[in-house]
Amino acid sequence: MDTMKGLKRTDYCGTLRISDVGKTVTVCGWIQRQRDLGALIFVDLRDRTGIVQLAFDDATEKSIFEKAFTLRSEYVVIAEGIVRERSSKNFEIPTGEIEIDVKDLRLLAKSETPPFEISEDCQTGELTRLKYRYLDLRRPNIQSCIMMRHRIAKIARDYFDENGFVEIETPMLTKSTPEGARDYLVPSRVHPGSFYALPQSPQQYKQLLMLSGFDRYFQIARCFRDEDLRADRQPEFTQIDLEMSFVDEEDVMTIQEGFIKRVFKEVLDIDLQTPFLRMPYKEAMERFGSDKPDMRFGFEIKDISDIVKNCGFGVFSTPVNEGGSVRLINVNGGATAFPRKKIDKLVEFVKTYRAKGLAWARLIDGDITSSFGKFLTEDEMKAILDKAEAKDGDLVLIVGDVKNDIVFASLGALRIECAKQLDILKKDDYKFLWVTQFPMFEFSEEENRYVAMHHPFTAPMDEDFELLETDKAACRAKAYDIVLNGTELGGGSIRINVPEAQQAMFRALGFTDEDAQARFGHLINAFKYGAPPHGGLAYGLDRLVMLMAGVDSIRDVIAFPKVQTASEPMTQCPSTVDDKQLDELSIAVTRREEAE
Repeated sequence: MDTMKGLKRTDYCGTLRISDVGKTVTVCGWIQRQRDLGALIFVDLRDRTGIVQLAFDDATEKSIFEKAFTLRSEYVVIAEGIVRERSSKNFEIPTGEIEIDVKDLRLLAKSETPPFEISEDCQTGELTRLKYRYLDLRRPNIQSCIMMRHRIAKIARDYFDENGFVEIETPMLTKSTPEGARDYLVPSRVHPGSFYALPQSPQQYKQLLMLSGFDRYFQIARCFRDEDLRADRQPEFTQIDLEMSFVDEEDVMTIQEGFIKRVFKEVLDIDLQTPFLRMPYKEAMERFGSDKPDMRFGFEIKDISDIVKNCGFGVFSTPVNEGGSVRLINVNGGATAFPRKKIDKLVEFVKTYRAKGLAWARLIDGDITSSFGKFLTEDEMKAILDKAEAKDGDLVLIVGDVKNDIVFASLGALRIECAKQLDILKKDDYKFLWVTQFPMFEFSEEENRYVAMHHPFTAPMDEDFELLETDKAACRAKAYDIVLNGTELGGGSIRINVPEAQQAMFRALGFTDEDAQARFGHLINAFKYGAPPHGGLAYGLDRLVMLMAGVDSIRDVIAFPKVQTASEPMTQCPSTVDDKQLDELSIAVTRREEAE
C-alpha cells in the first residue's frame, strides 16, 4: 500500500466546480467505479460530499496509469491533479462539468467485493445492509440524512442559545420510577442487588432545574424505553428537550414554532406560516379519529347517530341505542378508485381495529350503490349522503360500534389508508398542528386502573382540578403535542409546581402517600422550597429528521439503529456475558436453551 506522505487533501470531491478549472487539487475517498476505455481510464471518486471524475490518459505518467487500471470498487485512494473542463459533460451531478487530470495517485487501502452495491437505489434487504452498516452508511442518501441530522442539531443549539436557554446535561444513570414504559435497568456492582435505570426522559431532572433557578433549560438528550419497536421507534432515541419557567402553554408553543420555522427555512428553504393551527384533543378525535391527525387532506369524520338511531337497520341503530355511535367518512373522488374488490379489502382492514364491519355507498353517474340502502328509507339515505356532503364520484364509508374508541380508531386509520391508496399524501406538503387539552388520564385494562396519559407531573386544566377525585375520565390536562403530517413530533405540558397538587395527582393514580414518597420523594420534597410555574416539551429528533428527509423509517436517520427485535445485526448485541462479570454484579441468570 502507498502512504499519504507529501499529500494533504485540499478539497472535497463534491465541492469542485467549473470555476476551479486550472486549480491543482488533492482529493481523497472511495472508488465508486472504474471505466477502462483502453487508452482512457475514468474513475468516479466518492466522499461524503459527492462524486468527482478522475481522468487518466496518454499524457498520464505510465506508473500512475497502470495503478489506475488496478482500481476496484471501494478501494481507498488519494489523488492530486489539475481541474479541467470535461469534453463530455454530465449535468446530472454538481461536478459534471469538470474532471481531475491526475498527476499523483496513492492506493491507501484495498477492499473486498462488498456484499451489496454502494448506491442510492440499492435493492439489498435492510437486514443485510444493517449487518454491514458501515458500508450502508457510505450510500449517499443515508449520508445525506445523517448530515441533515447534524444541521438540525446545530440549528437547535444556536436557536435556543439565542433565546436564553442554557444547555445542561442530566444523568444517564437514574432512579427507576416505573410509571409508563418499561425501564432499562443497569445493575450496580458497588450496591449489590440495586439497580440504576437509563432515563426514559430527563423529565424530573429538568423540573428540578427550574426549581434551581435555571429558568430556560435545553439538552439534546439520549433516552431509553424498553418497548416494542415500530417504524418510528427505537429502544434508544434522541430528544430535543427543554423546559421553561414562568410560562403558560402559549409561551411554550410560540418558542417552539420559532424553532421549527427556522429549521425548515435553513435546511429545506421552506417558509412556514405561524402560528400553527391549534385543536383540542376532543375535536381532533371527533373530526379525524386520531390525536395526531394528518391535515394534508380531508375525509373528515361525520356523526350520523341522530339520523340512524331509529332506523330499521340494527347494524346502525343498535350501537347508538347502546351508548355508542355511527360515523362516516366521505372519500372524495373514491367511487371509481375503489371497486368492490378493494372495498372488500377495506372491510377486512377496519376489522384489525376491532370494527365488526364496514358499510359503504358509491355515487357514480347519478346512481347510488350501497351495502345498506335496502334497509333504509329514501329519506334516511338522503340524510346520510347530505351529512357526508357526498357528490357524484364519492365513496362514503360507515362504521358503527357500541365503543366510540373503536369507531374513531377504525375511521381514523381508514381515512389514512384511503389517502395512501389514492396517492394524495405528498411528503413535501408540511402541515403542522398543535393538539391541546389532552385527557389527564386513560384507563388501562391491563392494570385495571386509570394511568397518566402523559406523565404524573402534568398539571390539570385549572377548571378541572376537582375532577382529579370526582371524574377522572372528564379531567383535561395542560398538555400539548406538536403533530406533522400524522406523526407526533413532540409533546409537553405545563407541570404541577405545588406539593399538595402533586400529591393529589399521585393519589388519583392510586399511589399511597408512602408509595409516592418512596418513588418521587426527591421531587415532592424539592417542591416545598419554592417551585416556579413551569412547562416544557421534548421533540423526537429522529422523527423530525425522518420527516424532513422524506424517508419512511427512523432507521435511515440513525447511524447505528436497532431492528424490530431491539437488537443490532452488526455487533450482534444484546449478547451474553461471562459468568465472572455476572458474579461481580451479584446476578444469577436463568439460561433457557434454544429449542432444537
